[in-house]
Amino acid sequence: MLGQLTEEQIDHVLHGQILGRIGCCANNRIYIVPVTYVYRQGYIYAHSKEGQKVQMMRNNPNVCFQVDAMENMTNWRSVIVWGEYEELKTAKEQEEGVKIMTDRLAPFVTSETVRPSQGSSRAPEIVEKGFRAVVYRVKVLEKTGRFEKNG
Repeated sequence: MLGQLTEEQIDHVLHGQILGRIGCCANNRIYIVPVTYVYRQGYIYAHSKEGQKVQMMRNNPNVCFQVDAMENMTNWRSVIVWGEYEELKTAKEQEEGVKIMTDRLAPFVTSETVRPSQGSSRAPEIVEKGFRAVVYRVKVLEKTGRFEKNG
């Protein structure tokens, strides 16, 4: 059976996962990449190093975000979110964003690319290999979800 997820089910998927895909567009070029994220109070929090994705989102803050919860090929849920990129710029905003991510992601941290600031709740003012850490969130403006359930 195929169907639409309710708002509550959509939020359940967003809260239950930590890996999604963010899509952005600038200069007639679309870019989609996986990101580690936390969903909280209508926002998707994430971090990145300074680079193509961040530059594109600064140029065009309209983004799309997608996440799946798959049990198998015939039992899955998928959510798509449209929203607006918001870079957390002040030290206080960055610290709050990093804390939200650290609190949720700490049990899953296994690699440098997942750590929202070297495991610290301080603002990520680090520069590593020429890249500055950027903490951001996506304000959710619209969301939809589908599912398939068999057996």
